[in-house]
Amino acid sequence: MNHVIAPWTEAEEPVYRSDFAMGEHSARHLRRILRLYLKGWGLMAVADAAELAFTELIANVVRHVPGRRCQTFIFRLPGGVGVRVEVADGCPEVPRVVEGGVLDEGGRGLVLVDAVTDKWGVEVGRDGGGKTVWFECLAAASGVGSATPPARPAPRP
Repeated sequence: MNHVIAPWTEAEEPVYRSDFAMGEHSARHLRRILRLYLKGWGLMAVADAAELAFTELIANVVRHVPGRRCQTFIFRLPGGVGVRVEVADGCPEVPRVVEGGVLDEGGRGLVLVDAVTDKWGVEVGRDGGGKTVWFECLAAASGVGSATPPARPAPRP
């Protein structure tokens, strides 16, 4: 099910929401949707970083969430300064940043998210039965894609 819902209190624009089981091609389709929103909002400067981070979050769902079911949210930050993307699932396991070995096939997803976004985090569900992994890419920030990762923000209430 894909549709636009009413924005959360801090957003200026409607939020894109999807709620379905992810498959091997889901990230490609969601990247296209994200790019359409970014283009419409005049935020193409963050498109590559946001698409890469979004792909990594969807890959984590496909690899680690039983049933591969999640909700995704895309919205413009207040003032049009950037984009925030959230991926929520019902799995209680919180992802960890792991820097794997040179020959490891996985484990670098959150390292990439950290490298290309301005802020990111994990919010554990109030009932402890799930989590939301989110990131923000700011259009005017010099930190996007820089070698020095930004400080972690406080979780949203």
